[in-house]
Amino acid sequence: MGCEVEWIPLGDIVNISSGGTPDKKQTEYWNGEIPWISAKTLTGDTVTTSNNFITKKGLQEGSKLAPVDSILLLTRGSGLFKRIPLAIVGAPVAYNQDVKCLTSKVATISNRYVFYALKAQSSVLSNMLETTGIGAGKLATDRLLGMPIPVLSCDVRDKVESFFSVLSRKIELIDQLNDYLRELVSSVFAQHFDHIGDTTELRNTLSISTKSLKPQEHAGEMWEHYSIPAFDEKHQPVFEPAAEIKSNKYQIDSDCILISRLNPSTKRIWMPYCSSDRAVCSTEFIVYKPYLKKYKSFYYAAIDSPMFTDFLLEHVSGSTGSRQRAQPKDTLKYLVPNPDKEEIEDFCAFADPIYRHVQMNEQQMAKLEILRDILLPKLMSGEIDVSKVDLMQPANNHLLAYMHNVPIPYRKEQRWRLPSTMCWHRCRAYSTRRNSSIWPKYSESCYCRHSMYQRHETS
Repeated sequence: MGCEVEWIPLGDIVNISSGGTPDKKQTEYWNGEIPWISAKTLTGDTVTTSNNFITKKGLQEGSKLAPVDSILLLTRGSGLFKRIPLAIVGAPVAYNQDVKCLTSKVATISNRYVFYALKAQSSVLSNMLETTGIGAGKLATDRLLGMPIPVLSCDVRDKVESFFSVLSRKIELIDQLNDYLRELVSSVFAQHFDHIGDTTELRNTLSISTKSLKPQEHAGEMWEHYSIPAFDEKHQPVFEPAAEIKSNKYQIDSDCILISRLNPSTKRIWMPYCSSDRAVCSTEFIVYKPYLKKYKSFYYAAIDSPMFTDFLLEHVSGSTGSRQRAQPKDTLKYLVPNPDKEEIEDFCAFADPIYRHVQMNEQQMAKLEILRDILLPKLMSGEIDVSKVDLMQPANNHLLAYMHNVPIPYRKEQRWRLPSTMCWHRCRAYSTRRNSSIWPKYSESCYCRHSMYQRHETS
């Protein structure tokens, strides 16, 4: 038997407001310190920043500020036909006129509960979409406010909200861990190779693959699609029928390195794990394949460097704006560090296991998100009775094992010594979670052990 649930119009529960866009001709309105959210930057479940920023004057003259813990919902844009962007505000951000800000006006119903209720109603929101004169999707405000959302009894509501908050937090922590691990490899690469004298053109180490597939010739197949929107949304591929893909795609495998040639000022670099034999990517990616596969981690780190990004920006075509593209063949002239074979192998022995952990973590996040998306509508609708179930202990937490198993070899008189600032940064981050059941005490982490080792060596 399920839980009792009352369906209440959204307009009876929330206040709603629209944002705005400051005049782009007024330079004093832009490039400030306030993140400004649009359809392109409303990604993920939590939003804290953007690639566009406005000034205080720009905010006063043409936009609005969304408070922390409010909800941002995209209500106009062509991307609505693929997904309904919806996020909790994690830090104050401004937002444009295509985005609505929702805040609960009922004391006993939190913003986060409303967020989960709307997530559970994603299919209903998709069915409400209208089409504008230019072919974009639109959620009409009157229909949105009239949409009933499920409101569980108070005790059950708190329990469901807490469970999904814990699950979402776990996904967020895994994502943060991946950021730390990528930064670790990048920092070590920069420390040892950014100023190396011996270099070679990229064409001598990598080739560019343009092998393409036509989706119309593969009806009935399910493709593992590495697209620009998938990267921006969750950094995970999307599995979709080939028949629903409208344009040709590049065929890829796990030996490839992908980097976006579209708008390279926003770096999008991917090491695809390709869990199926039908992995494809957008033709907006440059697909590199190392001549020596065992050195892939070294060349991935080289392409991930700020110097390569600067090189891309120097070789773009198109006017300034949203449609600049780097020319793939030009990138082959980039001078990549060319240390001796032994140094490359030592670096790969260090980086390979870390990159594998990043990929494992991405797959773990994907599984947790699938679990959340399956349970959310069932629990929110009262289909599953949660009143007597302990939902506060999500099982199978692997973060502790991941943390302790990250290999940090110190070869050849500590050749791969980590920068002390890197160790301090991570130890400070872990110290905030030292009492958590899913994080090791910061004094036990491999990063802190290494920091202590460095202090001992220099004393």
